Amino acid sequence: MPNQGPTPATRGRRPPAWLAAAPAVLLLAWGGNHFTPLLHLYETLGDYTAWQANLLLGTYVAGLVPGLLVAAALSDRHGRKPVLAIGVGLSILGSVLLAVGLHDFVLLCIGRAFAGAGVGIAMSVGTSWMKELSSAPFETGTAPAAGAKRPALTLTLGFGVGAAATGLLAQWGPAPAVTPYVLHIALSTFAFIPLLRTPESLGRHARATEAWWRDLRVPAAGHRRFTRLVLPAAPWVFAAAGIAYAVMPAVVEAQLGETATLYATVLTVVTLGTGAVVQSFVPRIDRATGGRALTVGLSLMTGGMLLAALAAQTEHAVLALIVAALLGAAYGITIVAGLVHVQAIATPQDLAGLTGVYYSLTYIGFLLPALLAALLPLVSYAGSLLAVAAVAALSLGLVAGASRGRG
Repeated sequence: MPNQGPTPATRGRRPPAWLAAAPAVLLLAWGGNHFTPLLHLYETLGDYTAWQANLLLGTYVAGLVPGLLVAAALSDRHGRKPVLAIGVGLSILGSVLLAVGLHDFVLLCIGRAFAGAGVGIAMSVGTSWMKELSSAPFETGTAPAAGAKRPALTLTLGFGVGAAATGLLAQWGPAPAVTPYVLHIALSTFAFIPLLRTPESLGRHARATEAWWRDLRVPAAGHRRFTRLVLPAAPWVFAAAGIAYAVMPAVVEAQLGETATLYATVLTVVTLGTGAVVQSFVPRIDRATGGRALTVGLSLMTGGMLLAALAAQTEHAVLALIVAALLGAAYGITIVAGLVHVQAIATPQDLAGLTGVYYSLTYIGFLLPALLAALLPLVSYAGSLLAVAAVAALSLGLVAGASRGRG
């Protein structure tokens, strides 16, 4: 009997297209964040100072920003799938360099930059692809916020699961500075399988026709809604995460002994796990507050930074854990609320570009832990975190004022 192809019933049982792109996006996020629980390990096994370890944490911004902006422009011209596949390859290369570079600071920096490029591609191209695959003609009947929630949740799960797996392997597994990267390399290689079967969402008729570097211009970034609401809030997204799982373990390190890596892992998972949970509630928060979810996120951010200063002053491990949960909630609300604004502003032609600009701004905050560590000879974590809380309060005032103006 000739093969008549899949029946409608068979097609109905197929997983949604966006789900096939999700493993690659998740593992790109994994590759960017699984370094986080290893900060203490690099200080001990690699004999790096606190500022060097925190600089390694933030170094991948050097790869992330080009990954966000250049990759977005290239994907607008050549499609989402090939650019995301390149991102997976760069992420694998980054893990290879990190696996062999324990005692070579320059090699570690290069590896982190490659990992950052992979994350940048995931956050601009990957999120745009998943958003497009979450709407017609690939899927119908989805909620309006699904295109923001699905990629944001996938990224957050990647950040959290990667950190958890790495922390557990580093605490109890063999070769703690190598094994976590080998696991990531293996899983990322397998992620190519569903990726290659995922449909391209950007048809040739919708692609940019001018040179890709001209597509780096994103006029929508000058939109009043972007400059007044998104811009003041964006850097706090990963400032919150960085303080929670890079600074909080450092302020209580003296109380932890040999469990420092495990504690850092727990704080990372709590931060990102809380962020993942609250992301599902952002549409409800937005409706309940009249479109002011960003204000809610920054309110939690300011309170979390004040509590972080208290935790730094008291060196209390349980209080630092509460800070991680509070800042995780702030992170989760703010990242989705900002992305909802971005997707409302952008046209199909500049969605990836504006998403890239947004995530570039969010990752500025990831340099904050390195800055605070470098300032330690001059000011304690407790004092610097009070100053950070004051700046967060100022940002909250700007966003709240702009939200009232829109209302």
